[in-house]
Amino acid sequence: MDISTVIVAIIVIAIVIFVIVVLAKSIRIIPQAYSGVVERLGRYHKTLSPGLNILVPFIDRLRPLVDMRETVVSFPPQPVITEDNLVVSIDTVVYFQVTDARAATYEIANYLGAVEQLTTTTLRNVVGGLNLEEALTSRDNINGQLRIVLDEATGKWGIRVGRVELKAIDPPHSIQDSMEKQMRAERDRRALILTAEGTKQSAILTAEGARQAAILSAEGDAKAAVLRAQGEAEAILTVFDAIHKGDPDPKLLAYQYLQTLPQIAQGESNKLWIVPSELTEALKGIGKAFTPAPPTAPGQPDASGATGPRP
Repeated sequence: MDISTVIVAIIVIAIVIFVIVVLAKSIRIIPQAYSGVVERLGRYHKTLSPGLNILVPFIDRLRPLVDMRETVVSFPPQPVITEDNLVVSIDTVVYFQVTDARAATYEIANYLGAVEQLTTTTLRNVVGGLNLEEALTSRDNINGQLRIVLDEATGKWGIRVGRVELKAIDPPHSIQDSMEKQMRAERDRRALILTAEGTKQSAILTAEGARQAAILSAEGDAKAAVLRAQGEAEAILTVFDAIHKGDPDPKLLAYQYLQTLPQIAQGESNKLWIVPSELTEALKGIGKAFTPAPPTAPGQPDASGATGPRP
């Protein structure tokens, strides 16, 4: 093979490799949700958006891509001293998003570490002005203050802080034991109050039921007495009318009374019998009825008022 041919082949191969390298340096594909910062001769030139982008080879340089999605970072527990000089351990979660790739690249060397340190410092300042009880019951307030301070401080870095959450606030073990005892005593107190309220309501309902039952029983007895009295009155009136309609003579009344005497004597408490005067007269009539009348003298009236025969 001729030397010139070899040299030409080498030159062609070198040109092809150069073209491939130039194309590789010129074409950049940025994936979705990422941004790329381009430097031209060492200075910021532009920010590449997702898609196909063309660069000037050997002049433009693409910095590492910046993730534009919202990032969730959980920082390790931090010891914080409260206003009442108690050391609590607080675990924090920060939700932030890069909004300006240029500022996140040039304004801060390590924005993730900066956010962590700023969160720790702000947390100590906020919780340091609260006592333990306020810190445990004011999580929303603490989260809001942290978010405002972090968002204001990280705005110049091209970062927007969306949320700050306190995952856990752990007081010292001695304080935890005291809190558990206090909570247990509070639960016992509430249970006793509820039990007393239940007993009170039960007694009230029982008394109310007994009162209603007594009222209903008394009303029933009163109505029954009224009905019995009305029945007895109607019976007396009926008997009285029947007696007057029948126009009984003293002998019949005396006979009926004699039949009723055994029923009156059946009661154990009946020690005294009242004999009406009409009964006495009726008994005299009965006696006269069964006793033969003496002979009457001529011209004298007999017991019935008739006069005997004249001689």
